Amino acid sequence: MKFIEFFSIAIRSLLANKLRSALTMLGMIIGVGAVIVLMSVGQGLQNYITSTFEEMGSNLLFVTPANPDAPGITAMAPGYATASLTMDDAEAMRDIRSVVAVNPTNENFVKLIAGNESVSVVIEGTTPEFQQLYDFEIASGRYISEVDIARRDMVVVLGSKTAEDLFGSDDPVGQQVKMRDKRFTVIGVLAPRGLSSFGFSWDEMVITPITTYQARLFSQKTPSGEDAVQSIVVQAASAEVMDEVIEDIETLLRKRHRIDADEEDDFAVMSLEQMLGIFETITLALTVFLGLIGGISLLVGSIGIMNIMLVSVTERTREIGLRKAIGAKRRDILTQFLLEAAMLSLVGGAVGLTGAWLVAWGISQIDLGGFSINAVVSPLIVTVAVLVSVGIGLASGIYPAMRAARLNPIDALRYG
Repeated sequence: MKFIEFFSIAIRSLLANKLRSALTMLGMIIGVGAVIVLMSVGQGLQNYITSTFEEMGSNLLFVTPANPDAPGITAMAPGYATASLTMDDAEAMRDIRSVVAVNPTNENFVKLIAGNESVSVVIEGTTPEFQQLYDFEIASGRYISEVDIARRDMVVVLGSKTAEDLFGSDDPVGQQVKMRDKRFTVIGVLAPRGLSSFGFSWDEMVITPITTYQARLFSQKTPSGEDAVQSIVVQAASAEVMDEVIEDIETLLRKRHRIDADEEDDFAVMSLEQMLGIFETITLALTVFLGLIGGISLLVGSIGIMNIMLVSVTERTREIGLRKAIGAKRRDILTQFLLEAAMLSLVGGAVGLTGAWLVAWGISQIDLGGFSINAVVSPLIVTVAVLVSVGIGLASGIYPAMRAARLNPIDALRYG
């Protein structure tokens, strides 16, 4: 019964100063809302990355050039890696046991022109295996072939959005496009696909034979004078043989590149699982960082609660003295003010939680061409938000509550 009485007194006290209570709770509303939204977005981003990698399968390996003087930095970080991989390296990998497909790829940005229209897109210089590995469908025409590779044909396959931007509703197959002052014939258009696992749109790109890319568009040589390859994707027969294939690739490339036992590799071999681990570490760090940013708002909110509770203790000094004079104990006064602080924090946290849920729901509805973050407020986040709200209220109210409980009833009655 005593707790119900304390609860009733707390409600009357907070309602007696509605504006002050609302402004005090505002700090908690913003703080809790910010933490939940930011952590939900971070978790949603992590889930998105995980799901996209899982869709690609667990038996893909990525071989990239690497700077021996900067271990771990590969061609995925342009400007750090040296050109060390070649088409001959890719061909040699085809003979490795348990290797199903090998896809060497070069990519860059290019301006594509058709008549009076132009677009800036990503160009992929690649091989027929590109379609197999990434499961592309052809909307019209055909994909590049081994014959195109061998003859270095001036042909391209357009992404659906690229084709639409350049030719509108017309069928572009057989039409001419121009890039880097050279004319290419459109032989096919890809079906709409959306965003890739690495964030760019498959629909806004152009594909050409890798040999054409190397000879006609962007020439890059290895130190030995051969045409360079930026990356090689290797598909293993199954996830079970991944370690064996990685070891065989490393042995092969060290032998082909004449790398001594005491020298660093000039290449890097990474599985999707390893890449996923790197991305998860990055997104986890980002989530924690975002949570800390939101935590600053919580800190400000807790200071506001402590400040307003100190004001409340001062204003109610005579009330405290009177309650003590008629038999209230120190723990009763302590409980009373702690309960008021906790209620301020909990109500603010509940409002912040509701607002955060609405914001997270809104973010989840945004679809940027196939890229969306499912920023769901999970039960764990809700539980943490409630516990944090109550904890902050208690922590912020404990000093004012102790100060109130220690007041001398005689001095308190004389106050004012």
